[in-house]
Amino acid sequence: MTHDPFDLGLHDLNNAGVYAIGNDDVGPLSAAMRDAGLKVLRVDLDGCGDKRTLLARLGAQLDFPQGTGGNWDALSDNLRDLGWLKSPGGYALFLSDADGLREGGAADFETLLDLLDEASQSWAQQDVPFWAFVALKDVPAAD
Repeated sequence: MTHDPFDLGLHDLNNAGVYAIGNDDVGPLSAAMRDAGLKVLRVDLDGCGDKRTLLARLGAQLDFPQGTGGNWDALSDNLRDLGWLKSPGGYALFLSDADGLREGGAADFETLLDLLDEASQSWAQQDVPFWAFVALKDVPAAD
């Protein structure tokens, strides 16, 4: 399928990266990503306001392997691997309701964005698209 209702250029590896979207866009955009052949991963960050909760939520909802540490380095390693979630077409990670983290842990929110961007660049070097969408209330929904 080549239709791209969000005009992101889903089939262009160079367009993969980290994007802010409205919470209402998570459903339709995840469907578009699935239709484009990507493995869609969804993590609900509602009520997540600090690093500890964020790392636990990501580890649980992305089914990180047992024994991976609960720190930024471990998160970075897991986001760059995802071997347990094999996808020949690439990955689309949706983090919904991220407002609490942005407001309650601004430094943690910025670190997360940096790690997502680094993961996307790492995957691009392997010719695998890795998209990350951070859903926030103040981002208007796409028309």
